[in-house]
Amino acid sequence: MEFVVEEGRLVNEDCSTLVLPALSIGNVGQLAVDLLVSSTGAERVGYLDDPYLLPCVGNDAYGPLPCGDIALPLEVYESSSIATTLAQQRSPVAKGMMIKFAENIADFAASSGKKHVIVLSSLDFQRLHNLDMSRGPQVYYLSNAESGGRDDHCERLGFGRLREYDSEGRCWKYLSSVFEKNSEEELTFPSEDELEDIDYYPSLPFAALFSAFKARGLKVTCLLCYCSEGDNIPEAFLLAEAASKLMGLTPDKFHGEEGGKWRIPYSWKSMYGAPPDMSMF
Repeated sequence: MEFVVEEGRLVNEDCSTLVLPALSIGNVGQLAVDLLVSSTGAERVGYLDDPYLLPCVGNDAYGPLPCGDIALPLEVYESSSIATTLAQQRSPVAKGMMIKFAENIADFAASSGKKHVIVLSSLDFQRLHNLDMSRGPQVYYLSNAESGGRDDHCERLGFGRLREYDSEGRCWKYLSSVFEKNSEEELTFPSEDELEDIDYYPSLPFAALFSAFKARGLKVTCLLCYCSEGDNIPEAFLLAEAASKLMGLTPDKFHGEEGGKWRIPYSWKSMYGAPPDMSMF
Protein backbone atom coordinates (compact mmCIF):
# COMPACT_ATOMS: atom_id res chain seq x y z
CA MET A 1 0.00 0.00 0.00
CA GLU A 2 1.40 3.39 -1.04
CA PHE A 3 0.36 6.70 0.51
CA VAL A 4 0.35 9.36 -2.21
CA VAL A 5 0.28 12.92 -0.86
CA GLU A 6 -1.48 15.46 -3.06
CA GLU A 7 0.70 18.14 -4.61
CA GLY A 8 1.01 21.14 -2.37
CA ARG A 9 -0.33 19.34 0.72
CA LEU A 10 1.50 18.70 3.97
CA VAL A 11 0.59 15.85 6.32
CA ASN A 12 -0.15 16.98 9.87
CA GLU A 13 1.80 14.73 12.25
CA ASP A 14 -0.38 15.88 15.16
CA CYS A 15 -3.37 13.94 13.77
CA SER A 16 -2.95 10.90 16.02
CA THR A 17 -6.47 9.45 15.61
CA LEU A 18 -7.55 7.57 12.50
CA VAL A 19 -11.24 7.03 11.66
CA LEU A 20 -12.20 4.69 8.86
CA PRO A 21 -15.12 2.49 7.77
CA ALA A 22 -15.29 -1.27 7.46
CA LEU A 23 -17.57 -2.11 4.56
CA SER A 24 -20.68 -4.04 5.53
CA ILE A 25 -24.44 -4.15 5.13
CA GLY A 26 -26.05 -0.82 4.27
CA ASN A 27 -22.70 1.01 3.88
CA VAL A 28 -23.33 2.71 7.23
CA GLY A 29 -19.65 3.10 8.08
CA GLN A 30 -18.95 4.89 4.81
CA LEU A 31 -21.94 7.20 5.25
CA ALA A 32 -20.81 8.06 8.79
CA VAL A 33 -17.32 8.92 7.54
CA ASP A 34 -18.92 11.11 4.85
CA LEU A 35 -20.74 13.00 7.60
CA LEU A 36 -17.58 13.45 9.66
CA VAL A 37 -15.50 14.63 6.70
CA SER A 38 -18.15 17.13 5.63
CA SER A 39 -18.99 18.41 9.12
CA THR A 40 -15.43 18.82 10.42
CA GLY A 41 -14.27 20.57 7.27
CA ALA A 42 -11.59 17.94 6.73
CA GLU A 43 -9.48 18.39 3.60
CA ARG A 44 -8.13 15.67 1.36
CA VAL A 45 -4.37 15.33 1.73
CA GLY A 46 -3.86 12.26 -0.44
CA TYR A 47 -4.95 8.76 -1.19
CA LEU A 48 -3.86 5.19 -0.50
CA ASP A 49 -3.07 2.98 -3.47
CA ASP A 50 -3.63 -0.67 -2.59
CA PRO A 51 -3.57 -3.62 -5.01
CA TYR A 52 -6.32 -5.43 -3.11
CA LEU A 53 -8.98 -2.73 -3.55
CA LEU A 54 -11.23 -2.88 -6.58
CA PRO A 55 -10.79 0.21 -8.79
CA CYS A 56 -13.45 2.89 -8.91
CA VAL A 57 -13.71 6.58 -9.78
CA GLY A 58 -16.37 9.21 -9.18
CA ASN A 59 -17.15 12.87 -8.71
CA ASP A 60 -16.16 14.88 -5.66
CA ALA A 61 -18.56 13.88 -2.88
CA TYR A 62 -18.47 17.07 -0.83
CA GLY A 63 -18.19 20.17 -3.00
CA PRO A 64 -21.31 21.86 -4.42
CA LEU A 65 -19.48 23.01 -7.53
CA PRO A 66 -17.78 20.87 -10.20
CA CYS A 67 -14.17 21.69 -9.35
CA GLY A 68 -12.63 18.79 -11.23
CA ASP A 69 -11.65 16.69 -8.19
CA ILE A 70 -12.00 12.95 -8.67
CA ALA A 71 -13.02 10.58 -5.89
CA LEU A 72 -10.77 7.50 -5.61
CA PRO A 73 -11.16 4.11 -3.88
CA LEU A 74 -9.35 5.02 -0.64
CA GLU A 75 -8.88 8.69 0.21
CA VAL A 76 -7.20 10.30 3.22
CA TYR A 77 -8.60 13.47 4.81
CA GLU A 78 -7.29 15.49 7.73
CA SER A 79 -8.99 17.84 10.13
CA SER A 80 -6.33 19.78 12.01
CA SER A 81 -8.92 21.39 14.28
CA ILE A 82 -9.73 18.02 15.86
CA ALA A 83 -6.32 16.36 15.23
CA THR A 84 -7.95 13.52 13.30
CA THR A 85 -7.26 11.67 10.07
CA LEU A 86 -10.26 10.20 8.24
CA ALA A 87 -9.93 7.53 5.57
CA GLN A 88 -12.87 7.01 3.22
CA GLN A 89 -13.09 3.66 1.43
CA ARG A 90 -15.31 3.79 -1.65
CA SER A 91 -14.82 0.35 -3.18
CA PRO A 92 -14.78 -3.18 -1.76
CA VAL A 93 -11.76 -5.37 -1.18
CA ALA A 94 -11.19 -8.08 -3.77
CA LYS A 95 -12.62 -11.43 -2.71
CA GLY A 96 -10.26 -13.37 -0.46
CA MET A 97 -7.89 -10.43 0.04
CA MET A 98 -9.25 -8.91 3.28
CA ILE A 99 -6.35 -10.21 5.39
CA LYS A 100 -3.79 -8.64 3.05
CA PHE A 101 -5.69 -5.37 2.92
CA ALA A 102 -6.02 -5.23 6.73
CA GLU A 103 -2.27 -5.82 7.08
CA ASN A 104 -1.54 -2.98 4.68
CA ILE A 105 -3.87 -0.44 6.30
CA ALA A 106 -2.53 -1.37 9.76
CA ASP A 107 1.05 -0.84 8.54
CA PHE A 108 0.02 2.58 7.21
CA ALA A 109 -1.54 3.55 10.55
CA ALA A 110 1.48 2.40 12.54
CA SER A 111 4.05 4.01 10.26
CA SER A 112 2.19 7.33 10.22
CA GLY A 113 2.18 7.60 14.02
CA LYS A 114 -1.48 6.90 14.77
CA LYS A 115 -2.26 6.15 18.40
CA HIS A 116 -5.98 5.35 18.25
CA VAL A 117 -7.96 3.82 15.39
CA ILE A 118 -11.76 4.02 15.28
CA VAL A 119 -13.49 1.60 12.91
CA LEU A 120 -17.12 2.31 11.96
CA SER A 121 -19.26 -0.53 10.63
CA SER A 122 -22.66 -2.20 10.63
CA LEU A 123 -24.15 -5.59 11.44
CA ASP A 124 -27.07 -7.49 9.94
CA PHE A 125 -30.25 -6.70 11.89
CA GLN A 126 -31.36 -10.31 11.51
CA ARG A 127 -28.49 -11.29 13.81
CA LEU A 128 -29.82 -9.18 16.68
CA HIS A 129 -31.48 -11.57 19.11
CA ASN A 130 -32.07 -9.38 22.18
CA LEU A 131 -33.83 -6.26 20.98
CA ASP A 132 -34.63 -3.63 23.62
CA MET A 133 -36.94 -1.08 22.00
CA SER A 134 -37.08 1.00 25.19
CA ARG A 135 -33.46 2.15 24.69
CA GLY A 136 -33.82 3.21 21.07
CA PRO A 137 -31.04 2.56 18.55
CA GLN A 138 -28.01 1.11 20.27
CA VAL A 139 -24.32 1.53 19.46
CA TYR A 140 -22.14 -1.47 20.20
CA TYR A 141 -18.39 -1.46 20.58
CA LEU A 142 -15.38 -3.74 20.56
CA SER A 143 -12.09 -2.54 22.04
CA ASN A 144 -8.67 -3.96 22.76
CA ALA A 145 -8.40 -1.99 26.00
CA GLU A 146 -9.13 -5.24 27.88
CA SER A 147 -8.83 -8.86 26.78
CA GLY A 148 -12.60 -9.37 26.73
CA GLY A 149 -13.24 -6.42 24.42
CA ARG A 150 -14.42 -4.14 27.21
CA ASP A 151 -13.55 -0.44 27.53
CA ASP A 152 -14.48 1.70 30.54
CA HIS A 153 -14.73 4.88 28.45
CA CYS A 154 -17.17 3.28 26.03
CA GLU A 155 -19.22 1.95 28.93
CA ARG A 156 -19.47 5.45 30.42
CA LEU A 157 -20.70 6.75 27.07
CA GLY A 158 -23.53 4.21 27.13
CA PHE A 159 -22.29 1.97 24.33
CA GLY A 160 -23.00 -1.75 24.60
CA ARG A 161 -20.12 -4.21 24.46
CA LEU A 162 -20.29 -6.68 21.57
CA ARG A 163 -20.91 -9.76 23.67
CA GLU A 164 -20.51 -12.05 20.67
CA TYR A 165 -16.77 -11.37 20.75
CA ASP A 166 -14.85 -14.37 22.02
CA SER A 167 -11.08 -14.13 21.81
CA GLU A 168 -10.90 -17.92 22.20
CA GLY A 169 -13.39 -18.63 19.42
CA ARG A 170 -11.92 -20.48 16.45
CA CYS A 171 -12.27 -17.64 13.94
CA TRP A 172 -11.07 -14.92 16.32
CA LYS A 173 -8.07 -17.09 17.22
CA TYR A 174 -7.36 -17.59 13.54
CA LEU A 175 -7.32 -13.82 12.94
CA SER A 176 -4.99 -13.27 15.89
CA SER A 177 -2.61 -15.97 14.68
CA VAL A 178 -2.52 -14.56 11.15
CA PHE A 179 -1.65 -11.00 12.18
CA GLU A 180 0.52 -11.70 15.21
CA LYS A 181 2.41 -14.50 13.42
CA ASN A 182 3.45 -16.10 16.68
CA SER A 183 1.01 -18.96 16.99
CA GLU A 184 2.43 -22.46 17.16
CA GLU A 185 -0.90 -23.88 16.01
CA GLU A 186 -1.66 -24.07 12.32
CA LEU A 187 -5.17 -22.62 12.26
CA THR A 188 -7.45 -22.25 9.26
CA PHE A 189 -10.56 -20.17 8.66
CA PRO A 190 -13.70 -22.24 8.01
CA SER A 191 -15.03 -22.40 4.46
CA GLU A 192 -18.37 -20.76 3.67
CA ASP A 193 -20.11 -24.14 3.99
CA GLU A 194 -18.59 -24.70 7.44
CA LEU A 195 -19.46 -21.30 8.92
CA GLU A 196 -21.77 -21.35 11.94
CA ASP A 197 -23.83 -18.53 13.46
CA ILE A 198 -21.06 -17.78 15.96
CA ASP A 199 -18.64 -17.26 13.06
CA TYR A 200 -20.66 -14.41 11.54
CA TYR A 201 -18.95 -11.60 13.43
CA PRO A 202 -15.29 -12.60 12.90
CA SER A 203 -16.05 -13.18 9.21
CA LEU A 204 -16.79 -9.47 8.67
CA PRO A 205 -14.22 -6.87 7.55
CA PHE A 206 -14.28 -5.00 10.86
CA ALA A 207 -12.96 -8.12 12.63
CA ALA A 208 -9.94 -8.39 10.34
CA LEU A 209 -9.20 -4.68 10.78
CA PHE A 210 -9.61 -4.95 14.56
CA SER A 211 -7.19 -7.88 14.73
CA ALA A 212 -4.65 -6.22 12.42
CA PHE A 213 -4.54 -2.92 14.34
CA LYS A 214 -4.39 -4.81 17.63
CA ALA A 215 -1.42 -6.85 16.40
CA ARG A 216 0.44 -3.62 15.54
CA GLY A 217 0.09 -2.44 19.13
CA LEU A 218 -2.41 0.32 18.34
CA LYS A 219 -5.45 1.16 20.42
CA VAL A 220 -8.49 0.21 18.35
CA THR A 221 -12.20 0.73 18.95
CA CYS A 222 -14.89 -0.61 16.64
CA LEU A 223 -18.24 1.19 16.79
CA LEU A 224 -21.08 -0.87 15.37
CA CYS A 225 -24.82 -0.72 14.83
CA TYR A 226 -27.40 -3.14 13.47
CA CYS A 227 -29.26 -2.27 10.29
CA SER A 228 -30.89 -3.63 7.14
CA GLU A 229 -30.40 -2.70 3.51
CA GLY A 230 -32.22 0.48 2.49
CA ASP A 231 -32.16 4.07 3.70
CA ASN A 232 -29.58 3.98 6.49
CA ILE A 233 -29.05 7.71 6.92
CA PRO A 234 -30.34 7.57 10.54
CA GLU A 235 -27.80 4.84 11.34
CA ALA A 236 -25.06 6.95 9.74
CA PHE A 237 -25.90 9.82 12.08
CA LEU A 238 -25.94 7.36 14.99
CA LEU A 239 -22.41 6.12 14.28
CA ALA A 240 -21.03 9.57 13.47
CA GLU A 241 -22.39 10.92 16.76
CA ALA A 242 -20.93 7.93 18.61
CA ALA A 243 -17.51 8.53 17.06
CA SER A 244 -17.72 12.20 18.02
CA LYS A 245 -18.52 11.32 21.63
CA LEU A 246 -15.67 8.83 21.74
CA MET A 247 -13.22 11.50 20.55
CA GLY A 248 -14.65 14.08 22.96
CA LEU A 249 -15.85 16.41 20.22
CA THR A 250 -18.48 19.07 20.78
CA PRO A 251 -20.79 20.75 18.24
CA ASP A 252 -18.70 23.93 18.11
CA LYS A 253 -15.96 21.90 16.40
CA PHE A 254 -18.20 21.26 13.41
CA HIS A 255 -19.21 23.37 10.42
CA GLY A 256 -22.94 22.71 10.35
CA GLU A 257 -25.24 24.79 8.20
CA GLU A 258 -27.48 27.43 9.80
CA GLY A 259 -26.12 26.70 13.24
CA GLY A 260 -26.78 22.99 12.94
CA LYS A 261 -24.38 20.34 14.15
CA TRP A 262 -23.94 18.42 10.93
CA ARG A 263 -23.18 19.44 7.38
CA ILE A 264 -24.92 17.05 4.99
CA PRO A 265 -22.53 15.89 2.23
CA TYR A 266 -23.52 17.31 -1.12
CA SER A 267 -23.48 13.85 -2.72
CA TRP A 268 -26.37 12.78 -0.47
CA LYS A 269 -28.73 15.01 -2.43
CA SER A 270 -28.81 12.41 -5.19
CA MET A 271 -28.37 9.31 -3.03
CA TYR A 272 -31.79 7.92 -3.94
CA GLY A 273 -32.31 9.71 -7.21
CA ALA A 274 -34.70 12.55 -8.05
CA PRO A 275 -38.21 12.60 -6.55
CA PRO A 276 -41.05 11.43 -8.82
CA ASP A 277 -42.68 13.87 -11.20
CA MET A 278 -45.88 14.72 -9.36
CA SER A 279 -47.62 15.74 -12.61
CA MET A 280 -48.03 12.02 -13.28
CA PHE A 281 -50.56 11.71 -10.49
